[in-house]
Formats: sequence, structure tokens, C-alpha cells
Amino acid sequence: MSNNHQSMPFLEHLEELRWRLVKSLISVLIGAIITFFFIDSLIEFLIKPTQNLKYPMDLQVLKVQGMFMIKWGIALVGGVVLAIPVLTFQIWQFISPGLYMNERKYVAPLIIFTYLSFLIGLTFAYTVIIPFSLDFFTSVGMDKIENNFSINYYFNFITWLMMGSGLIFELPVLVFILSIFGLLTPAFMSHYRRHALVVILVISAFITPPDPVSLILMSIPLMLLYEISIGVSWLVNRRKSN
Repeated sequence: MSNNHQSMPFLEHLEELRWRLVKSLISVLIGAIITFFFIDSLIEFLIKPTQNLKYPMDLQVLKVQGMFMIKWGIALVGGVVLAIPVLTFQIWQFISPGLYMNERKYVAPLIIFTYLSFLIGLTFAYTVIIPFSLDFFTSVGMDKIENNFSINYYFNFITWLMMGSGLIFELPVLVFILSIFGLLTPAFMSHYRRHALVVILVISAFITPPDPVSLILMSIPLMLLYEISIGVSWLVNRRKSN
């Protein structure tokens, strides 16, 4: 740990944290405003998975203020997604005084890696998990009962799946950071691979519908992410030893 971080008084730490949070909040608000300009096109994109189902489903607005709340809710989530590079940078800037100079060089790769990983997670949820989930839930209906769902529930459902998938795909990023601080090694992760498999199955069961197909679809990429994370930890530890 660098001397700059050790010599900084506690109150200065709090002031630094406050300004980092303010800047992060402003970036989210700016992202939300930008998203709102494209909100109608974004909503059409998000409801597209409902249009090619084996068993049709209809979305309904059940509240007077329903669409208003949905549009601003989606805009806020979009603001968070757009602000991820800024959020990552602010977190890194807050902890960077406690790092050595050779550790601070990771900031650019970290920001890029974080954003790409999150976008890949969103894409995986949108193209794989959501279509299979909708097919499963609409298929358990009855002939005389129509699949009419609240649009509020639908957007809450897909937001949960997409954001959850995006966060899970940040596993290599988390391993990257922990490896920089020396808290994770490839030997440790390899040794506890079986335990990680159990955790992966539990997480997959938690964020996917209760059917084996969705569970497998989520578990496979998580297992691959874990193996990739071992490689990431190996690369970080190798560069630190050189």
C-alpha cells in the first residue's frame, strides 16, 4: 500500500468518497436523460422477444401512470448501464491512492473489461435466457386461458434477468481486482473448483425460471467464466511476479 493512502486523514477519505458518489450519480442521471431520448425505440427492442413465441402472449398496461413509470424506470436502468465506465473509473480513483504505481496501470484495461463483460452478460440474457424463459412460462398455460401479462411485471422480469446476467458476467473482473490485491491465486481457484460448481448451480437456479433447460443454459457460461477467471488470475499473478 502506498504512503499517500496511509497519510490521508479519515475525514479526507469521507470527503473523497462523497465527491466520487456525487460524480457517479451525475453520470447516471446524464445516462438516463440520454436513454430517455430513445425510450420508444428501446421499449420496442425490449418487447421483441415476446413476438416470436410458440404460445403468443400479450402485454397490458394496468395502471393509469403505468407507461410513464415504465419509461422512466427503463431510462434509469439505461443510465446505470451507460454510466458503468464512469462508475468503474470513480471506484478505481478512490482506491488507487492505496496502490503501487505498477498496479495503477490496470485502470484502462479494467474499465474496458468491466463494460464489455457487462454488455456480454446483457446480450446473453436477451438472446438466450429471456426467450427460453418466456417459452417456458407461456407453455404451462391452458387452451381457454390467454397469456395476458402486465407490462410492468414483464419489464421487471427482464430487467432482473438482464442486470443479474450482466453482474454475473463481471466475475472475471472481480477476480482481476482480487488478484491485483493478492487475495486470489489460480492455485486457490483451481483447488476449490468443485465448491465453485455448487455455488454456480445455486446462483443459476436463483436467477432463472424453475426449469432444467434455463438452469443448464445459465450454468454452462458461468462454468466457462470461472475457467476464464482462473486464466485472468494467472495472468495478473504472472505480471506481478515479473
